[in-house]
Amino acid sequence: MSLNDTPRAMRLHIGLFGRRNSGKSSLVNALTGQQVATVSAVPGTTTDPVYKSMEIHGIGPVVFVDTAGFDDEGTLGELRVDKTRQAAKATDIALVLFTDEDMEQELRWLAHFRQREIPAIAVLSRMDERGKAGERLARRIEAKTGQPVLRVSATERQGLELLREEIMRALPEDYRERTITGGVVAEGCHVLLVMPQDIQAPKGRLILPQVQTLRELLDRKCLVSSCTTDRLPAMLAALRKAPDLVITDSQAFRIVHDTLPEGTPLTSFSVLFAAYKGDIDFFVQGAEALLQLPGDARILIAEACTHKPLQEDIGRVKLPRLLRRRFGGALDIRVVSGRDFPQDLAPYDLVIHCGACMFNRQYVLSRVAACRAQGVPMTNYGVAIAALLGILPDVRLPHEM
Repeated sequence: MSLNDTPRAMRLHIGLFGRRNSGKSSLVNALTGQQVATVSAVPGTTTDPVYKSMEIHGIGPVVFVDTAGFDDEGTLGELRVDKTRQAAKATDIALVLFTDEDMEQELRWLAHFRQREIPAIAVLSRMDERGKAGERLARRIEAKTGQPVLRVSATERQGLELLREEIMRALPEDYRERTITGGVVAEGCHVLLVMPQDIQAPKGRLILPQVQTLRELLDRKCLVSSCTTDRLPAMLAALRKAPDLVITDSQAFRIVHDTLPEGTPLTSFSVLFAAYKGDIDFFVQGAEALLQLPGDARILIAEACTHKPLQEDIGRVKLPRLLRRRFGGALDIRVVSGRDFPQDLAPYDLVIHCGACMFNRQYVLSRVAACRAQGVPMTNYGVAIAALLGILPDVRLPHEM
């Protein structure tokens, strides 16, 4: 991926699910026009999910995810199926490939996606090999599923354009409208970005949320200024009037809040991402629950990145320090990273998630759903830090204008 490519986390995730040798890999290769996935007659060729980013006219940047067969067997097979389940959590649109008359597992997966309100398209592949029996099977699948079945052949490139059209029709309603700053700025606003330089960012680079937010502000025709935290007083002195909005890193919330002229709207990159990637209302409720925790509470901190922790790491050092300053040293804090997120959340009183710039929204929402289902409050770094500092009422939330 080049520096100008859309990050995977901002792409529509289209997952392919089916049994081993159902034609998933061949279909991915046909849809992308490249030999992305290994195709073999040997069952179980695809192990870990295979990701291929591309552009689809009328949709934009997407990523196709080729998964291991959900009928894999044995100890190693179960590990592969678990990877498939993880991929399903990040799926925005699912293609469920049917194989034969025995369709119990396919119907179960189709029901799983419907329950999560994820668009799922039923596909019958290898139509060039099936003859008249293929059409009879397709009608039987339609009777069982109550929805149309897309007939495709990767080899003959049959039905691929119809499948692309069906993917476009299945787009989530809010897919195109969802933006990072849509709820807090309008065209022509002057936005000041106060960006302390993250020691974990490579030399000469900004961290991903800063880059994505800056690009979107420029696309929205905003007037954008930027400075580091220590240069904020000089920046304010150089401006003829206060900016319409200030966006900062949550770690600098206190100093920026105390430096700005009274009444200047303030938010953070992490707070914006709380709405862009998750559920801002649920996270605010989680921050309110945070302030009511007992001194021996059990807190799970979840990072999307899997970087090596550095001296002043926010998730492993700064945030725990802030929590213990508020509640004392008896807090039980556990930190997980990447996709290492426990299924059983019962041991925890609260989950605090990072801004999740490395995850797509569907995957973050799957974690939100898990917390809701198990009755565990959840918030994110920016909202939690603002609450702990006592400035959350002064912070501009993405649904406020």
